[in-house]
Amino acid sequence: MSAPQSPVDRPDDWSDTPDPHAVRPRRLDALTVLRVLVCAFGLYSLAYWGYWSWPFPTPGLFFVVGAPLFAAVVWFLFRSPRSPIETDIVGKAIVEVALVIAAGAAWVSIGHPVVGLVFIVVAAVSGVVQFRREAS
Repeated sequence: MSAPQSPVDRPDDWSDTPDPHAVRPRRLDALTVLRVLVCAFGLYSLAYWGYWSWPFPTPGLFFVVGAPLFAAVVWFLFRSPRSPIETDIVGKAIVEVALVIAAGAAWVSIGHPVVGLVFIVVAAVSGVVQFRREAS
Protein backbone atom coordinates (compact mmCIF):
# COMPACT_ATOMS: atom_id res chain seq x y z
CA MET A 1 0.00 0.00 0.00
CA SER A 2 1.35 3.42 -0.92
CA ALA A 3 1.32 6.52 1.23
CA PRO A 4 -0.88 9.49 0.24
CA GLN A 5 0.81 11.97 -2.03
CA SER A 6 0.77 15.73 -1.94
CA PRO A 7 -1.05 17.50 -4.80
CA VAL A 8 2.23 19.24 -5.54
CA ASP A 9 3.76 15.86 -6.37
CA ARG A 10 0.91 15.05 -8.75
CA PRO A 11 0.34 18.02 -11.09
CA ASP A 12 -2.29 16.14 -13.10
CA ASP A 13 -4.75 16.51 -10.18
CA TRP A 14 -4.76 20.30 -10.58
CA SER A 15 -6.37 20.08 -14.02
CA ASP A 16 -9.79 19.58 -12.38
CA THR A 17 -9.49 22.68 -10.21
CA PRO A 18 -11.23 25.70 -11.76
CA ASP A 19 -9.20 28.84 -12.25
CA PRO A 20 -10.45 31.41 -9.67
CA HIS A 21 -9.45 34.28 -11.96
CA ALA A 22 -11.28 32.97 -15.01
CA VAL A 23 -14.15 35.12 -16.22
CA ARG A 24 -17.42 33.24 -16.11
CA PRO A 25 -19.80 34.05 -18.95
CA ARG A 26 -22.92 35.81 -17.71
CA ARG A 27 -26.34 34.71 -18.75
CA LEU A 28 -27.82 37.12 -21.28
CA ASP A 29 -31.58 36.94 -21.49
CA ALA A 30 -34.42 39.33 -22.31
CA LEU A 31 -34.77 40.52 -18.70
CA THR A 32 -31.07 41.43 -18.50
CA VAL A 33 -31.31 43.42 -21.73
CA LEU A 34 -34.46 45.18 -20.47
CA ARG A 35 -32.79 46.01 -17.15
CA VAL A 36 -29.77 47.51 -18.91
CA LEU A 37 -32.06 49.59 -21.13
CA VAL A 38 -34.08 50.77 -18.13
CA CYS A 39 -30.92 51.81 -16.28
CA ALA A 40 -29.51 53.59 -19.34
CA PHE A 41 -32.78 55.40 -19.99
CA GLY A 42 -32.99 56.41 -16.33
CA LEU A 43 -29.53 57.98 -16.49
CA TYR A 44 -30.43 59.65 -19.80
CA SER A 45 -33.62 60.99 -18.20
CA LEU A 46 -31.72 62.65 -15.39
CA ALA A 47 -29.20 64.19 -17.80
CA TYR A 48 -32.00 65.42 -20.08
CA TRP A 49 -33.77 66.92 -17.09
CA GLY A 50 -30.59 68.74 -16.09
CA TYR A 51 -30.24 70.07 -19.63
CA TRP A 52 -33.77 71.45 -19.89
CA SER A 53 -34.35 72.56 -16.30
CA TRP A 54 -31.21 74.56 -15.56
CA PRO A 55 -29.56 77.44 -17.43
CA PHE A 56 -26.42 76.50 -19.27
CA PRO A 57 -23.42 76.49 -18.55
CA THR A 58 -22.98 77.27 -14.85
CA PRO A 59 -25.57 75.19 -12.95
CA GLY A 60 -26.77 73.38 -16.06
CA LEU A 61 -23.56 71.49 -16.68
CA PHE A 62 -23.42 70.51 -13.01
CA PHE A 63 -26.89 68.94 -13.24
CA VAL A 64 -26.40 67.39 -16.70
CA VAL A 65 -23.36 65.50 -15.41
CA GLY A 66 -24.01 65.44 -11.67
CA ALA A 67 -27.55 64.03 -11.52
CA PRO A 68 -26.84 60.87 -13.55
CA LEU A 69 -23.44 60.47 -11.91
CA PHE A 70 -24.99 60.66 -8.45
CA ALA A 71 -27.67 58.11 -9.44
CA ALA A 72 -25.05 55.76 -10.88
CA VAL A 73 -22.91 55.95 -7.74
CA VAL A 74 -25.91 55.31 -5.47
CA TRP A 75 -26.97 52.38 -7.66
CA PHE A 76 -23.44 50.94 -7.59
CA LEU A 77 -23.05 51.30 -3.84
CA PHE A 78 -26.40 49.84 -2.81
CA ARG A 79 -28.07 48.00 -5.71
CA SER A 80 -25.36 46.60 -7.98
CA PRO A 81 -24.72 42.85 -7.95
CA ARG A 82 -21.08 43.69 -7.11
CA SER A 83 -21.78 46.48 -4.64
CA PRO A 84 -19.18 46.98 -1.91
CA ILE A 85 -21.91 47.63 0.68
CA GLU A 86 -23.94 44.56 1.63
CA THR A 87 -27.62 45.47 1.45
CA ASP A 88 -30.65 43.29 2.09
CA ILE A 89 -33.49 42.92 -0.40
CA VAL A 90 -35.58 45.67 1.23
CA GLY A 91 -32.73 48.19 1.05
CA LYS A 92 -32.13 47.30 -2.59
CA ALA A 93 -35.81 47.80 -3.33
CA ILE A 94 -35.87 51.19 -1.61
CA VAL A 95 -32.83 52.39 -3.59
CA GLU A 96 -34.24 51.17 -6.90
CA VAL A 97 -37.68 52.67 -6.29
CA ALA A 98 -36.13 56.03 -5.37
CA LEU A 99 -34.00 56.10 -8.53
CA VAL A 100 -36.90 55.08 -10.77
CA ILE A 101 -39.21 57.68 -9.25
CA ALA A 102 -36.52 60.36 -9.64
CA ALA A 103 -36.11 59.56 -13.35
CA GLY A 104 -39.88 59.43 -13.89
CA ALA A 105 -40.39 62.69 -12.00
CA ALA A 106 -37.72 64.30 -14.18
CA TRP A 107 -39.88 63.67 -17.25
CA VAL A 108 -42.98 64.97 -15.48
CA SER A 109 -41.17 68.15 -14.39
CA ILE A 110 -40.09 69.01 -17.94
CA GLY A 111 -43.60 68.52 -19.30
CA HIS A 112 -43.67 64.90 -20.56
CA PRO A 113 -45.78 63.04 -17.98
CA VAL A 114 -46.66 60.18 -20.35
CA VAL A 115 -42.97 59.34 -20.89
CA GLY A 116 -42.39 59.44 -17.13
CA LEU A 117 -45.38 57.22 -16.40
CA VAL A 118 -44.45 54.66 -19.07
CA PHE A 119 -40.88 54.59 -17.78
CA ILE A 120 -42.03 54.03 -14.19
CA VAL A 121 -44.37 51.19 -15.22
CA VAL A 122 -41.73 49.42 -17.35
CA ALA A 123 -39.07 49.86 -14.66
CA ALA A 124 -41.46 48.62 -11.97
CA VAL A 125 -42.38 45.49 -13.91
CA SER A 126 -38.75 44.67 -14.69
CA GLY A 127 -37.79 45.39 -11.09
CA VAL A 128 -40.48 43.11 -9.66
CA VAL A 129 -39.43 40.27 -11.97
CA GLN A 130 -35.77 40.80 -11.06
CA PHE A 131 -36.50 40.86 -7.32
CA ARG A 132 -38.57 37.68 -7.62
CA ARG A 133 -35.63 36.08 -9.38
CA GLU A 134 -33.18 37.22 -6.69
CA ALA A 135 -35.42 36.12 -3.81
CA SER A 136 -35.83 32.56 -5.06
